[in-house]
Amino acid sequence: MKRLITLALVAMAITAQAQNYVDPYRPLMDALDAQGDNILKEYRAIQLKDPKGEKPESRAKAKILSDRLDSIGNEQIKLIMQIVRDNRDNQLPVMYILDALNDLSYEDLKVALDPKTAYYNAPELNKAKALLAGYEKRKPGIQFHELEMLDTNDQPVKLSQWVGKGNYVLIDFWASWYRPCLREMPYVIASYEKYHNKGFEVVGVSLDQQKSAWTAAIQQMDLKWPQMSDLKKWESIAVEIYGVLNIPANVLVDPQGKIIAMDLRREELANKLKEIYGE
Repeated sequence: MKRLITLALVAMAITAQAQNYVDPYRPLMDALDAQGDNILKEYRAIQLKDPKGEKPESRAKAKILSDRLDSIGNEQIKLIMQIVRDNRDNQLPVMYILDALNDLSYEDLKVALDPKTAYYNAPELNKAKALLAGYEKRKPGIQFHELEMLDTNDQPVKLSQWVGKGNYVLIDFWASWYRPCLREMPYVIASYEKYHNKGFEVVGVSLDQQKSAWTAAIQQMDLKWPQMSDLKKWESIAVEIYGVLNIPANVLVDPQGKIIAMDLRREELANKLKEIYGE
């Protein structure tokens, strides 16, 4: 389920006031936010009636609501990119970019952070620029970067033991302490189980710090693919080499070791693998 974008309206109002005009896009975004809020209320009502999702009708309804929420999120992204295109000569896009930062794709963020725009040097965009720089380190079209760490048995392993050996490999950056990673894992598991016998491999790169928590999560979720970590959390070498500023994150690598996709979420991973394997 895509995170619904909620704008920092106070900060935006200050920006609009300073430029002496009313933001014409805010009513459109507010309307999308309102639609999303109503869907979330319905979603929470289902969770209250069926907390464990045991009823088929509850799961079906939740899936419909989740898809509708994703659709609204996509509409918000489209609106933000329209704002970016229409306001290259002023500061209005800054707050919109910041509020959608974790939802903008690499391609969208690259367009939004065009150095030719009037807002490019706004200090508030430093984080966005750092995120884009991170994307550049793992963008599609470049070769994978080698990593050497320890596995769960404290044995040294390298990515090249699996990557570039003739199979598609998902390098999955995660941590046992971060709930969004755990929520994402069932989708990775489903893809692994469906396509592993066709050669698909996953290598987990953990940003954990405590080995016991890392190995316990692997066992609890029954993750069957190779795992590696230097147990340095955000000081991990993987953060620097692959530009990972947020997790979960991943890169999909082709049989020759070239990155062909990054940060595939939920059904996106399944759809990409279906495209590759034809089913």
